[in-house]
Amino acid sequence: MSEKIDYRELGLKCGLEIHQQLDSKEKLFCKCPTKIRDTDESNFEFFRYLRPTASEMGETDRAALEQTKVNRKYIYKAYDTTCLVENDEEPPRELNQESLDIALSIAKLLHMIPVEQLHVMRKIVVDGSNTSGFQRTAFLAGGGHLDTSEGPVGVDVLCVEEEAAQKIEDQGDSIIYSLDRLGIPLVEIGTAPDIITPAHARETAANIGMLLRSTGKVKRGLGTIRQDVNISIAEGARVEIKGVQALDLIETIVEREAERQVNLLEIRRSLLERNASVHDEIFDVTDLFKGTESKVIKKALKKGKVLAVLLPGFAGHVGMEVQPGRRLGTEFSDRAKTSGVGGIFHTDELPNYGITEEEVTSLREFVGAKEDDAVVMVADKEKRARGAMESVLTRAQEALEFVPEETRRALPDGNSAYMRPLPGASRMYPETDVPQVEISKEYFEAVEIPELLTERAKRFSKDYGLNEELAEKIAYSQHLPLFEELMDRFSNDKTVTATLIVTTITGLVPELKRDGVDVANITDEHFKETFEIVSSGDVAKEGIEQILRHVAKKPKANIRDSLEELGLTAIDTSEIEAFIAKVVSERQEFVAEKGMGAVGPLMGVVMGEFRGKVDGKVLSELLKQKINEQINT
Repeated sequence: MSEKIDYRELGLKCGLEIHQQLDSKEKLFCKCPTKIRDTDESNFEFFRYLRPTASEMGETDRAALEQTKVNRKYIYKAYDTTCLVENDEEPPRELNQESLDIALSIAKLLHMIPVEQLHVMRKIVVDGSNTSGFQRTAFLAGGGHLDTSEGPVGVDVLCVEEEAAQKIEDQGDSIIYSLDRLGIPLVEIGTAPDIITPAHARETAANIGMLLRSTGKVKRGLGTIRQDVNISIAEGARVEIKGVQALDLIETIVEREAERQVNLLEIRRSLLERNASVHDEIFDVTDLFKGTESKVIKKALKKGKVLAVLLPGFAGHVGMEVQPGRRLGTEFSDRAKTSGVGGIFHTDELPNYGITEEEVTSLREFVGAKEDDAVVMVADKEKRARGAMESVLTRAQEALEFVPEETRRALPDGNSAYMRPLPGASRMYPETDVPQVEISKEYFEAVEIPELLTERAKRFSKDYGLNEELAEKIAYSQHLPLFEELMDRFSNDKTVTATLIVTTITGLVPELKRDGVDVANITDEHFKETFEIVSSGDVAKEGIEQILRHVAKKPKANIRDSLEELGLTAIDTSEIEAFIAKVVSERQEFVAEKGMGAVGPLMGVVMGEFRGKVDGKVLSELLKQKINEQINT
């Protein structure tokens, strides 16, 4: 679609919300460590039921209301590294100072102006991800900007807030959460809607990510950064797509949402030409399916009913595609699922799923459907089924009027699915348990600005002779602190060079991982000891791979004690020379024919004997010397 559509002409507006965990020692409102645990380590659990509360103005947030349509039980796994604050059984402590310092350094990088006094707010969230039913957040800075190839993008919002609990398992009527993640400090960065193309969205996200990593104080790895994307087109509506974890997916997300809104507007135009409408009666069609062979309906009829709604003029449109593989009927189904049903049926896709042609005919006759009319039905417990049909009617009416404002969930293929309505201002109210924090001009000016990763990469090329690719790889790598520590030790070492260190960390280690080696067992200390051994000359650099494979299997093993076991102990030079002389002597005719061209083929034989024990350059020089002697005799 990106090749066919002029996004400027379409009126695309896009903004990003970046949520990045901070690498502080303690959580935002307690002294617990920011450590992720294995759920098997949980030492107790408890459960809660959550309800939305009204704001100070007496209003209840619409998104919170929809989240409680299904009465779910929320189960929380706690640990010896979590406390009563996470359990919501004790008031929060003062806001963590280290986290605030990190957030202010990010504000400086984004040219933002901090508030003079920081106030913590409560943001209502009743999906179970917070034991309290709200998330604590504080607006820290605004008025910033980010330079991009398409011009400056405004950065309007920088908040410091607590991370939510991690969802472990959705069991339908109950959801299991882990409390280890709850309360980890994070920043939320919100841009202005200045992004004008999908590629521009990706560039902007990449630039913000680079700035964040430049601090050296943000967590790395899956789930530590999440991107929400706000998207609209001129005749559409603002939609927030949450949970984009991969940078490479942002461009597709924007493309697909623009495509969805264009297709929804086209469907609306076609429906209005047909004079389509929505019939608000919900029909009980259970008796029509008493003898059905549909497994889904037979299962539902044991405890529930089959309900249906009539959509005059919608025939052929419910099955229309709005995103690749997703149709208007999928949009109806997403809304229905908020009532707890598994999905819906509609006549654009029937007969199917065990439902016969005769049953479809009976259904259409019962509800009074004409040729251009569509029928949507659901089979479940009556309360759920009725709620589902009410949601379908609402969504069908919206299809005739506008593209609805929604919060949607990013899907792995770049599509999105409905989550809830966009929240309103009534979801926020003051947090009275946390004191405000003064941010003086002197305090903000004293915050240091870190060196950008882009500048650091240039410095690595200049100072250590790394090529541009390797310099960028290590500058953006999570092993950057290790590299800088190693270079402090080996900057003048002719054996352990910057190139050797970077190719080992960013090249060899990923290769080992692809080969099934558990590289997670290789620690920074293993790397340091390995390079010390190579620097001392006890092992050639070719032996690094064997050492790393060994420590990955036996992470507690002493590397020096393992060298003999690995066959990497130092070899006397006379032994090497004798072996090479023998190789050359046994291949006199080959050497006579090839001359110095014999070096390459014979080097393989020599390396097979001494790989990892002797530096390849040393072996190459000795081999050249012996071949030259043989040629001249």
